[in-house]
Amino acid sequence: MAKENLKKTPLNEKHRLLGAKMVDFGGWEMPVQYSGILEEHRAVRGKAGLFDVSHMGEIDVQGPDALILVNKVITNDAAKLAVKQILYSPMVYENGGVMDDLLVYKLAEDHYYLVVNASNTEKDFQWLLENTEKLNVQVVNISAHTAQIAIQGPKAEVILQKLTDYNLNSLKYYRFDFAKVDGVAGLVSRTGYTGEDGFEIYAGPEFAGQMWEKILDAGKDEGILPIGLGARDTLRFEAGLPLYGQELSPEITPWEAGLGLFVKLDKEDFIGKAALVKQKQEGLTRRLIGFEMVERGIPRSHYPIAVNGQEIGWVSSGSYAPSLDKNIGLGFVDAQFALLGAEIEVVIRGKGVKAKVVKTPFYKREA
Repeated sequence: MAKENLKKTPLNEKHRLLGAKMVDFGGWEMPVQYSGILEEHRAVRGKAGLFDVSHMGEIDVQGPDALILVNKVITNDAAKLAVKQILYSPMVYENGGVMDDLLVYKLAEDHYYLVVNASNTEKDFQWLLENTEKLNVQVVNISAHTAQIAIQGPKAEVILQKLTDYNLNSLKYYRFDFAKVDGVAGLVSRTGYTGEDGFEIYAGPEFAGQMWEKILDAGKDEGILPIGLGARDTLRFEAGLPLYGQELSPEITPWEAGLGLFVKLDKEDFIGKAALVKQKQEGLTRRLIGFEMVERGIPRSHYPIAVNGQEIGWVSSGSYAPSLDKNIGLGFVDAQFALLGAEIEVVIRGKGVKAKVVKTPFYKREA
């Protein structure tokens, strides 16, 4: 896409002032790195990092039938949510393939807030509209009126607490509340995409720049850094978190992607349920694995995976893992090869390079 046609977040100018390297990310001009991917990655693991995630989509679902609609389109069960609790879920097509993965925020008994992937926002919004049929519900895409900033890392709470009277220590994981940050009313959730503790803050776009600067300023003694998409990817990947377009796609089901925990077959009918029941009964022909390289080489997305020269799958994500000092990957393989300790090869530039199947997530923070 031509640079002038790229969408920009409210923080675009701030990234430029910080000298960020900007790239096209799903039609958005986003920072891929500031000081460098390794330094940024380590800052989040050891101290704190600040992310612009304003490109993410937000869809408001409100009305007497809000829960019916939400539960119709997701595989998880939103009926189990308490007010101010959050749920992760895939959203699938009739054939069970993943349309998106998202977060469901329960604001009230008849009011939900869906946070979806940037590149899927319009598609997801239309899908929700198509499925409202006779339901008494209003669905509004509020993405353009919402900025989202994430602060992640072991020092995240200490830093953010300086800017709010709300007791952040009382906010449990996957819960949210309404609070003022630097005097600005917003929604604060204890969520993130890095494998670390942290918060995501939703507020009006007009306040994003001021909030961004205040958080960076409040965290300078703790070593906070602005973080680009490069480190965001290595952080989520080490933590075994899926990325839409790599571990998730319309050709991949939640079972295959290892997300069975988020598929509730005991709830009432939902889109894709019949296909997912059938696949579970018949058994999986392929599975997502984690692996680490035994020989030298960095696995990259789409590289073939083989055993004895026979192709058995492909790499979905792969890179050097800064926290582990290893080259690691995620990939899909024929189910009979998805065994811990199994020896496989990643085909790098036509040559099979030895690797072995390992447990995921690769990285888990100490509680």
